[in-house]
Amino acid sequence: MSRALAIDCEMVASGSMSLLARVTIVDENGRVILDEYVKPSYVITDYRSCYSGIKKSDLENGSDFSIVRNKVANLINGCILVGHSLHFDLDALKLSHPDSNCRDLAKYEPFTRTNGGQPVALKTLARLYLGRTIQDGVHNSAEDAKACMDLYRTRRYNW
Repeated sequence: MSRALAIDCEMVASGSMSLLARVTIVDENGRVILDEYVKPSYVITDYRSCYSGIKKSDLENGSDFSIVRNKVANLINGCILVGHSLHFDLDALKLSHPDSNCRDLAKYEPFTRTNGGQPVALKTLARLYLGRTIQDGVHNSAEDAKACMDLYRTRRYNW
């Protein structure tokens, strides 16, 4: 079985564009193996702090986007990639990943079945299947990535 990694990203806005602000990757045991803030390459018009938890000060010492992107690309190469609405995270990173190696909790039929075929919020999945409260106030990419991995681990052999 391939190694699995879970990813979650937080975004900020520059006008109508969403920009990567933070990316976290955890291993199969929920250990954080990458947690990087990204230095903005555009003027930020909305830090979305009430949702993202991102503040201006978090990004001031962030890494360049290309460096973060390369780190992520190297880590996820050949891995099972777990997340919730993975396409948003991959788009923000300007990366692709083979569909056969993606485990998107937002598209997983046993989870969507409970919502008429529509994606179920990660916050709801964590409460229903893990008995865990997440995103209580703001999102935290480390907390969300760990929840994604834990959810995947409950279903990995049935996926």
